[in-house]
Amino acid sequence: MNPVDLFRIPLAAPAIFTAEKSFRKNPVIGSATLNMRGLHRRRVAWAYAMSERRRKTLASRIDPAERESVDRDGFVVRHNALPDDLLKRVREEVASIPRPAWQMRQGQAVNRVMPLPARSDGSAMAALSRYLASPDIRNLVGYTAGRTGHIVGMLQTIAVDPPSGAADPQADLHADTFHPTAKLWLFLHDVREEDGPFAYAPGSHRLTPERLEWEHQQAIRATSNADRHHAAGSFRLPEDQLKALGYGEVRPCPVPGNTLVVADTYGFHRRCPSPHRTVRTSLYGVLRRNPFLPWNGLDPYDLPVLRDRVMLTHLHMQDRRARAGKSVVYENAGTILAEMMPEA
Repeated sequence: MNPVDLFRIPLAAPAIFTAEKSFRKNPVIGSATLNMRGLHRRRVAWAYAMSERRRKTLASRIDPAERESVDRDGFVVRHNALPDDLLKRVREEVASIPRPAWQMRQGQAVNRVMPLPARSDGSAMAALSRYLASPDIRNLVGYTAGRTGHIVGMLQTIAVDPPSGAADPQADLHADTFHPTAKLWLFLHDVREEDGPFAYAPGSHRLTPERLEWEHQQAIRATSNADRHHAAGSFRLPEDQLKALGYGEVRPCPVPGNTLVVADTYGFHRRCPSPHRTVRTSLYGVLRRNPFLPWNGLDPYDLPVLRDRVMLTHLHMQDRRARAGKSVVYENAGTILAEMMPEA
C-alpha cells in the first residue's frame, strides 16, 4: 500500500458503509489485501440482501405484471407512458425551445443533459418533474432500485457520430455499481434496432453464487485494471462470460416513442453501437442511494430546499471547477436545442 494511503485510511474507511464504489479513489475499498479477505464480497452480499428486504415492503404497491418483470428480468417496459396531450407538448418544447445544457463526450458519443425546472412554471418540462414525483413512478423506480427516494431527473440527449471518435464505452457490457440501483428512460421518439437501443441481459440483476465469486475476483485486481470505468467500480464483462455467471444473452430493447424503460443497473446492460449518426432525447432519471440503510424513503433530496435542484447544483459546481481550470465531467454547452448535433 502507498505510504500516503496510510494517512487516508481513517477518512476512507467509513465509505465501505455507503454507496461509494471506486476502487482507485478509495484506498480501503480498493485494497487488494482486504478484498482477498472478502471485503467486496461482503459489501455486495449485504447490499443485495438489504435491497431484497426493502423490496418486500414495496411489493404491494407495484402493478403485479411490472413487479414480475422486474423480479424476473431486472427491467420493465411500459408503453404509452405519457398522456397524448402531454407527449405532444413535450415534443414541441424539445424541438423549439433552447435550454441550458451540459455535455460530455465519450468516444463517438456525446451525452447531453438539461435540468428540469425546479418550480412549476406551466411548461411541459415542469410536468415531467411532476411525473417523476408521482407515487406510481416513485414506487416502480424504488422497487427496481431496491430503495425508494428522490429520482434525479433531466432531459438527456445521446448523439452518436461513428466516424468522430473511438468506440462508445457505454457500448461495453457493464454494471453501474456493486448494488441494486435504478435508471429510467422515457424515450420521446422511436428507437429502432439500428439506432443503438438500450440492451440488457435479463436476470443479471440477481446475485448468483457465480456472480458473487466473479465480483470477488474482480475486486482483488480492480485498481490495476486499464479500463478506468472498471477501476471506478463499474465492472465491465465480456458478453461470452454471461453464461458462466448464470445469466442469459443480452437482449436489445428497441421501442416506439412514448415508452418508459426502468432497469436495475446492477444488472449487465449497455447501449448498442449505432452504425450511423443518431440523435435521441429522453426523460432520464437516476435513483442510487446508500444500500446499507434499512428504510425506504426519508431521502434528504426530497426536502423542499433540495428537491429538483440536485442536478442543476451539481452542474453549477462543474462550472465553478471549469472556471478554476480543473477537470470536469460535464462541460457547459450554453443554451441550445436538445437535439442539436454536437461538433466533432
